[in-house]
Order: sequence, then C-alpha cells, then structure tokens
Amino acid sequence: MKKFGELKRLNLREIWPKEALDFTPWLADNIQALGEALGLQLELEQREANVGDFSLDLLAKDLLRDHTVVIENQLTQTDHDHLGKLLTYAAGYDAAVIVWLSEVIREEHRQALDWLNQRTDPDTEFFGVVVEVIQIDDSAPAYNFKTVVFPNEWQKRKRTTATSAVTPRGEAYRAYFQKLIDELRETHKFTGARAGQPQSWYTFSSGHRGIVYGHSFAQGGRVRTEVYLDSGDAERNKRLFDLLKGEQIAIESECGESLEWERLDERRASRIAVYRDGAIDGTDAELDEIRAWAITRLLRFKEVFGSRLGALTVQVG
Repeated sequence: MKKFGELKRLNLREIWPKEALDFTPWLADNIQALGEALGLQLELEQREANVGDFSLDLLAKDLLRDHTVVIENQLTQTDHDHLGKLLTYAAGYDAAVIVWLSEVIREEHRQALDWLNQRTDPDTEFFGVVVEVIQIDDSAPAYNFKTVVFPNEWQKRKRTTATSAVTPRGEAYRAYFQKLIDELRETHKFTGARAGQPQSWYTFSSGHRGIVYGHSFAQGGRVRTEVYLDSGDAERNKRLFDLLKGEQIAIESECGESLEWERLDERRASRIAVYRDGAIDGTDAELDEIRAWAITRLLRFKEVFGSRLGALTVQVG
C-alpha cells in the first residue's frame, strides 16, 4: 500500500517573524506570483507608500490594464483597523484594484469586501487573499495565495482572457512586445513583466506614482517611446511637466537627442516623447531595429529622468 506524507499548515510567523521587516519585502520580491493568483500582471511601484500619516504596504500597477493596485497585508486575522486603512489607501491613490492579504479573513470582513464589490463601479475590484504555507512531512515549505473574495466578473474575465481569440495583428503585437520585455527583464533588469499582450502599447513602472515609461505604435506610421505623466490630478501633472520642461536643455543633452514636449493641455495627462517611423506590419528586420531603438531609449529615459523624478514629485506634492 502506498504511504502518504502528512500535510501540515505552518504558522506564518515561523516563516516571516515580522510583517514589515520580513513578509512585506518578501511579497514585494514575489509580487508576480500574487499577480498570477489574481489573474493580473503586477509590477511593483513602491514599498511603504505614504498616504497622509499612514503607510501602504505595496503600491503596484496592473500592466494589462494600466490600473493602480494597492496591497495591504497582515500576518494575523483581518481586523477593522486594516479595513479602514485599506479604504483610505484606495482613495488616496485612486486605485482600481484593492488587495487585502491575511492569514485568516474573518467572515464579517469577507462580507464587507463582497458588499464593496457589489456596490462600487465595475472598474473597481476588491480581493481578499488568504496566505498559507504548507509542508509535507519534513519537505521544504511551500506558499499558496488562496483568493476567497473577488469581483463578480473575475472568474468570467479570467476564463475569457484565457480563451478569447486574438487577431493576427494582435498576435503580431504580442510577439513584438514579448521579445522587448524579455530583453528588458533578462538583460537590463528594467522590469519584472513577463507576458506580452495583443495590444499596440506597453508601459513600465518608473517607481514614482502616476509616472510610467512607455513604448507604443502610434498613429500615422510612427512608433513612440515616452515618459507619461498621469497621477490622476491634471494640475499636478502640468506642474510636474513644467518643472521638467524647465530642464529641457540639460535633459535633451543627456538624452543625446531632441524630445517632443507634449503638455496636452486639453487632456489630464502630459508626455515627453521621442518618435521614429515604423509599423507593426514591417519586416522582421525592421521590427528588430525598432525594438533595439525603443530599448535604448527606455533605458536612457530611466537614467535621465529617474534621477530627477524623486525630487520633483516631492516638490509638486
């Protein structure tokens, strides 16, 4: 007769003694695994992000939909204090996805999250996730994210995403961006993104709220690499753009080329970009050339703008 091992569920404190010092840094390093459990493609933007006098555990971006994600975690069962903080963080960052991780989600808090999913608009999603660590006999422990609260359309969306047909043009975009993000991740450590999507654009976290680096196939047979400013506050975006514009000569000198400074006064966001000719239906050699061009400029933008954004975002508030 086959002998089975004993399956044990370990106390989370045995693995992560302190929530802030042990679990939150670990979760930040494994945020892609959490994203896979939720059907999202998560990229970390900031740890211990400030909201007034409070501090959010993790601020992230859902790369598939360019949604802001707030993540709050506990190594104990859920409590009212963390529920209040979760809503404060969601409001503070105008988040579309709100994730609460805990060892145990109490029934009254599960009901509260379900109620929020039913009462808020379809673009706002609340998740309750139980974190567990299991072990068979003396094997190495294994973690598991078990989603126990999710939006009404979540399972349907996951199935649709997995089975929906992709047009030939969409597949061409996916193949192009897959090669781009693989090189950015593996060679340059620029991103943690792993999956290309059948869409004409892709954005990457800058590490600063409301600011991303992007690459896209724009209209008119052009491709674009950009720094995109959209914190959700038009006035703040324009102030930040103007501060950067004040350093135009130095920035363009460091970039080694002229940039397009697009304040976009008719829109909430602003962008700083560089363009070249190109289209997704080009030859393989042409697409390889466009990809190399984009990677060079994304890396350069991170180097040139990254050194400025920290101080300037504090200045604009």
